[in-house]
Amino acid sequence: MAYKFFLKPLFFLLSPESAHRFALTLLEFALKFPGMEWLLRRMLTLKNPSLKKEVAGMHFPNPVGLAAGFDKDARHLHALSVLGFGFIEVGTVTPLPQPGNPKPRSFRLPKDEALINRMGFNNQGVDVAAARIMHYRNSSKYPVIIGGNIGKNKITPNEKAVDDYVICFQKLFDVVDYFVVNVSSPNTPGLRKLQEKGPLKELLQRLQTLNLPHENPKPIFLKIAPDLTNEQLNDIAEIILETKIAGVIATNTTISRGGLKTSSSQVEKIGAGGLSGKPIAQRSTEIIRHLKAKSQNRFAIMGVGGIHSAADAKEKLTAGADLVQIYTGMIYEGPGLPKQINRSLMK
Repeated sequence: MAYKFFLKPLFFLLSPESAHRFALTLLEFALKFPGMEWLLRRMLTLKNPSLKKEVAGMHFPNPVGLAAGFDKDARHLHALSVLGFGFIEVGTVTPLPQPGNPKPRSFRLPKDEALINRMGFNNQGVDVAAARIMHYRNSSKYPVIIGGNIGKNKITPNEKAVDDYVICFQKLFDVVDYFVVNVSSPNTPGLRKLQEKGPLKELLQRLQTLNLPHENPKPIFLKIAPDLTNEQLNDIAEIILETKIAGVIATNTTISRGGLKTSSSQVEKIGAGGLSGKPIAQRSTEIIRHLKAKSQNRFAIMGVGGIHSAADAKEKLTAGADLVQIYTGMIYEGPGLPKQINRSLMK
């Protein structure tokens, strides 16, 4: 209630990027007051045996995670752990630091409860993220499952993209619980070509060659676009089964602008970028359902895209998702969304 009637209007006076920074700064500041962390954890976290899930060998306290992009550089792991998530995904990180695309690069579509972003993998580089995750692991009394979302630098040609993923994989291996191979962001030129059958198979096989010899290999998930055809989805399911990675995250943002309530002139003025939020909910769920049918129950599915309520999350889980992730929904609904979803899932 306080979020929708006080904080959200305040945040929406700022640009999306400024509001994001301000919200995280506010949370970090609040946690400095004695007793505040205890209070927030009590208010926002649900613990119940019926919420626990085992997926890809990992034991999740609940099935609601924070999607990549919210904490790109692993700056706020402790603060975000207060919000009741079952897991947190950091990144996308790249081997070298990069500034991303020019600002403005993030835009709200309030009528659609959506965002358009063209961030461009802005991050401080994998070494910084790895050090911060290690620090969190060594200092926190509240361990959380952490995923590492990895990508390639903008300056790296696609022919050498595998090397970038390998670097990130090796540097994060000892500090994350699972990996996400991001080949589906629309904001790095040429990146989505890595979703094609040949390049994708080569990339995943290379990572598995490094992964499987370990005594405890890490689950690897593939994050895919919502703009793929059913034929392409069939190819991806086949590759996942062949390479024996843990599963898929469905889906990233879309380049489609169909069915929006926001005026076409305003959307055109915003320009390029990936659309997230309510408009992609249906397609994301369709892809989950399609992949579930193709999975032979041999790979896991994380559902993400347009989850703004408990009903939205249940829809993804019913379609075949094992876990769900949120991002845009939390911007519109507030930090109580994970608890709201988890409460509805309690048996």
